[in-house]
Amino acid sequence: MNVQVEILMAFFLLSCLMLAACSRMLHCIRIVALQGLLLGLMPLAAAEHIHMHQIGAAFLNISLKAVLLPLLLKAAMHKAQVKRELEPLVGYAASLLIVLGGMFISFWLGRKLNLPENAGALRLAVPVAFSVVLTGLFIIMARKKAITQVIGFLTFENGIALFGSAMMIECGLAVELGILLDVFVLVFIMGIAVMRINSAFEHIDSDKLNLLEEQTHGAAK
Repeated sequence: MNVQVEILMAFFLLSCLMLAACSRMLHCIRIVALQGLLLGLMPLAAAEHIHMHQIGAAFLNISLKAVLLPLLLKAAMHKAQVKRELEPLVGYAASLLIVLGGMFISFWLGRKLNLPENAGALRLAVPVAFSVVLTGLFIIMARKKAITQVIGFLTFENGIALFGSAMMIECGLAVELGILLDVFVLVFIMGIAVMRINSAFEHIDSDKLNLLEEQTHGAAK
């Protein structure tokens, strides 16, 4: 495994820690954009000889995940006039410890896997990718704002994409495009929903919206 891949993996882990400790929406969006950039650079860093399809995959990842999707999230954030996650379900210090614990478990499980001796980047990519997936799931569950939960979903998808890149399967790009399309549609719909919700309510707190739904069902009964 070359040094460039190890550096990219280290930045992935660092981005997870930054997401866990970050309260500002704009900073979270920038961190997800950084992950998109790292994903775009990964096939170029891992390849011994760079080919056109690897350059195309890198350009696609960087264009969509590091530029377009963050811009959509940023537009939704400004439209909804939400800048911070003020009251998360789990505090930021505790979130940092939980994400660190998830990384420890991921690397412990990675050591238990019977990977081939010539696995190369796969040996490090498996625990790192699992750490990113766990971080995304945690952000979805531990944060209240709809935009932050979308950021968590994007982080979750980035972990899956990192694992697919490391596996270097023959149809990896096709699988990646299918997942990416789902994520693009999700962010697009969430952006519209956040803008519509904000026009009627003073917040986009998912807990309060769930409470409103429960009250509505109770009144209907």
